[in-house]
Amino acid sequence: MTSASVGALLRTWRERRGISQLELAGRADSSSRHISFVENGRSRPSEEMVLRLAEHLDVPVRERNVLLVAAGFAPRYACTPLDAPEMEVLRQGLERLLTGYEPYPALVVDATYRVVAANRGVTMLLAGVPERLLEPPLNVMRLTLHPEGLAPRIRNLREWRGHLLAQMERQIALGRSEPLRALYEEVSAYPVAGRAGDDEPAEAVPYIALPLVIEHDGHVLSFVSSVSTFNTPLDVTVAELAVETLLPADPATAEYLRSAGP
Repeated sequence: MTSASVGALLRTWRERRGISQLELAGRADSSSRHISFVENGRSRPSEEMVLRLAEHLDVPVRERNVLLVAAGFAPRYACTPLDAPEMEVLRQGLERLLTGYEPYPALVVDATYRVVAANRGVTMLLAGVPERLLEPPLNVMRLTLHPEGLAPRIRNLREWRGHLLAQMERQIALGRSEPLRALYEEVSAYPVAGRAGDDEPAEAVPYIALPLVIEHDGHVLSFVSSVSTFNTPLDVTVAELAVETLLPADPATAEYLRSAGP
C-alpha cells in the first residue's frame, strides 16, 4: 500500500470520531498542516506518528496494525490465540476471576460476543436452553435474544434488548467490524414475542442501573451488568476480551444465588 492509503484510513478514523484536523493536531502535538499533508498523501508519516494518531483517535488495536501496514511498517501488535502456551497466565487469571465471582454469573467474551469462558452461575441461567443454541461457539447475543434462548424468560425483554442493540450500535460506530455488523443484523431481526404485562408500569424498585430481570426455576432474578476490559493491551486478542459480571440487583436475588449456588 502507498502512504496515501494510510492517509485515507486516518482521515476516515478522524471523521468517524468527529474531530477536526486542528483538534487532532493539538492532541498529537503536531500541526493541522502536517495532518492535512498526511491525509492527502503529500507526507509519509513515521511509525511513531501513525501510532500517536491512532492513540488519539482511539483506533482499536487490530486496526492499528492495518494503519501500520498501510504506511509501510510491520504490524506492532501480535494476535495470539487464547489457547497458546504464552497465554497460560492470562487463562489462569481469568479462570480464578470467574470462579471467585461464583455463585454470581460471570463470563468472558471476545469482540463479537463469542463466549470464551464462563462460570457456573452462567451455566445455571442457561438451564433449559435448547442444545443446538449451546453448541460452540457460544454467542451471548444469540443466547440472550434468540426467541428459543433466554428471551422468553426475560421479564423486561424490550428494555434489555434495546440496551444490547444500542451497545452494539455504539461499537459498530466506533470501529469497522463486519462480523459485528453481521451479528447485529442477525439478532436485531429476531422476532420479539409479546408478554403479558410488558406494557404495564414496572414496580418501583430503586435499581442503580437498568436491570436484567429474568425468570429461573420459578424465581424472578434481577441483575445489573458490569463490563471490564484490559488497560493498554499490546495484543489484539487481549484487547478484544471483555469480562462481564452480573451483580444481584436486589437482596432476594443474592439470597437465592447463595442458596442455590455451588
